Amino acid sequence: MAAAAGALGRAAGLGLGLGLGLGLGLVTAGRRLLRAGGAAEQCLSRGISSDQRPKRPLTAYFRFMMENRSAFREKNPEASSIELAKKLAGAWRELPASQKQVYEEAKKTDWQRYGEQLAKYKAQLTPAQAAALKEERRKQLARRRSLRAKRELTALGKPKRPRSGLNIFVAEKFQESEGISPAAKLKKLFDAWQKLSTSQKQQYLQLAEDDKVRYENEMKSWEAKMVELGREDLVRSKKKRLKKKPAETAKQAGTARTSLGTKAKLKLKKPEE
Repeated sequence: MAAAAGALGRAAGLGLGLGLGLGLGLVTAGRRLLRAGGAAEQCLSRGISSDQRPKRPLTAYFRFMMENRSAFREKNPEASSIELAKKLAGAWRELPASQKQVYEEAKKTDWQRYGEQLAKYKAQLTPAQAAALKEERRKQLARRRSLRAKRELTALGKPKRPRSGLNIFVAEKFQESEGISPAAKLKKLFDAWQKLSTSQKQQYLQLAEDDKVRYENEMKSWEAKMVELGREDLVRSKKKRLKKKPAETAKQAGTARTSLGTKAKLKLKKPEE
């Protein structure tokens, strides 16, 4: 069952990547919410949730944007969201210091009120609730960091990972597969894959091997580009070197210890001779 669930999850991810329908996105999102909501449900069962935590105040710049966005939209109805944000950023830069000070003072007042509300919120927490909310917050921050990292890699054009034979089979058969829901379709396709003979699977396994070659070639070109951009931190070979360093250092230390031990023995033998 665990293997089936894992395979279904990977197939769902493939379906999203291939644009196989909104339903797959909803299924995947639902599973993520269920996994991520564990800590939140524990807090709710104790009568408190992180949703009740006071919201951090806006910065002076974001307060300016919120207050002026509608007016800028009316003046620039054809502008995209990005263009509108650029116009607002430019207006903020040109804003006189005296007017910026108004937003800075408002921010200070909000932060003072936020500090009082946060202290009151924390005072009502039991140690168990505080620990659960802290863990929930840690997981939220980890998810955000992960999403930011994925968005960055997408923006940098990192090649898509190679697909497995099952992934390719699901992508090929998904549209014609019978099933009320995307999850039901995936279940049927997984069962069908399990029933295929070795010779029937071979064509998909070969395509998967070809995709590995494609991935490795694209990754080499992409990593070379990342080195040119000064992003060696994204290159796999560097990560491998960093992982190997401790082992190599330990080996060198062991060699050094052996050498020192040999020298010490020789010194001890000399007087006897």
